[in-house]
Amino acid sequence: MQTIPTGFPENFLWGGAVAACQIEGAYDVDGRGLSSSDIHRYDPHLDRAHLGEHEGGGTLAYIKAAAADTDPNHYYPKRYGIDFYHTYKEDLALLKEMGFKCFRTSISWSRIFPKGIEETPNEKGLAFYDRLIDEIIADGMEPIITVSHYDIPLYLITELGGFANRKVIDCFVRYAKVLFERYKGKIKYWIVCNQVNLLPTVRFGCLGIYDDQAEDMESLMYQAVHNQFVACALAHKAGKAIDPDAQIGTMLAFGTYYPATCKPDDVILNMKNMRLSNYFFADVQLRGEYPLYMLRYFDKHNIHFTVEPGDEELLKAETMDFLALSYYSTSITDSEKNEEKPFSGCKNPYLKPTPWEWRADPQGFYYALSECWDRYRVPLLVAENGIGALDTVEPDGSIHDPYRIEYLRQHIEQMKEAVLDGVDVIAYCAWGPIDIVSSSSAEMSKRYGFIYVDQDDLGHGTKKRSRKDSFYWYKKVIETNGEDLG
Repeated sequence: MQTIPTGFPENFLWGGAVAACQIEGAYDVDGRGLSSSDIHRYDPHLDRAHLGEHEGGGTLAYIKAAAADTDPNHYYPKRYGIDFYHTYKEDLALLKEMGFKCFRTSISWSRIFPKGIEETPNEKGLAFYDRLIDEIIADGMEPIITVSHYDIPLYLITELGGFANRKVIDCFVRYAKVLFERYKGKIKYWIVCNQVNLLPTVRFGCLGIYDDQAEDMESLMYQAVHNQFVACALAHKAGKAIDPDAQIGTMLAFGTYYPATCKPDDVILNMKNMRLSNYFFADVQLRGEYPLYMLRYFDKHNIHFTVEPGDEELLKAETMDFLALSYYSTSITDSEKNEEKPFSGCKNPYLKPTPWEWRADPQGFYYALSECWDRYRVPLLVAENGIGALDTVEPDGSIHDPYRIEYLRQHIEQMKEAVLDGVDVIAYCAWGPIDIVSSSSAEMSKRYGFIYVDQDDLGHGTKKRSRKDSFYWYKKVIETNGEDLG
């Protein structure tokens, strides 16, 4: 008989996660080229509760204009981040003080291949990541590296059409092989692409396709998805050949949905939309084949794309080693208001909203971990979990954030419940352990961190780092391996 766990494993990896495009800055330093993140302009009139669908994307004309924009009144926050490119040692020292066991970040593709089409990588870009990864390891943390995190070289988008063009597969695999070879023996955990399922919301950042790229955008999007599946499988094949000990995984933005009622129409539509929003992507990358329910969906909705000879055999042979998840909130499915469509849902009236209308739901986290473990039986890595909030700096410089502590406490409690049930969770990376530029709204005001950064939505401020109350709370959580959550 198996032994029931009593808590988190002794080697559990507690830490946090960021993205290069939201933290590094230095967009024009040491040969880096422009990327998809660099044309996301800050909108001072944004409606937080109703953010647009395409984070930083738009038409081809808009993208080219934004890339060439020199208007001093237009601010592109992701070009500057919080200047982690120059402050990483000091920032990592603060994470070390908290006792971090792991640190997830990404590598900026355009820092290594400025246009994405080059045959030879940019050595200055690699040298920065040499220093960064060595510093992470020296500070006692396991590096968890994302190969592509909403940071596609802009040239590959404007000139090739992103992942909708199969030529980009070769560009991606060349880039991934450079990383696998360079950091063999240093990086154990690789996430190939961030949140592969978050479509169409982030189709620009994830796939590099723009709004007016085709008349049939639905078919184009799934062509790009397929090409990205192939690119990930080829990267997995190359990575395992270079370093057999490396663990190479995929990642979902897991959106837990509940039926609005127990009415069968709600229950069935909810099941179908959970497949479309979450499971389809993991079914392909972990089970190695397109599920028939998805082929039926394509046929029903007249969605067509090309699968080249050998693609299906490749997907079957190169399934991923683990599943990474981001988790923030849940929604409901109402058959009278929603349709059979990815991420078609409503707000849960039983849950309280944040200023960005996200409905926190700790039990939904338990549900997500349990469902993914039951379905796939591969190790799970919590790549993101956290709450964006409006923090206030008191006159004495202190930052009291009990709402963040409570959110994380409740989610860690539910993660522990999953572990006690036998779910194999290997790491917990709180999202944004230091305040960074928001992915969805490009603002600094949406703060996730344990560490406050004195910088406003227009990039003004001293950039000084300050410890919030949650800094000391999470430090205690790590020290006690998740036992003391008080």
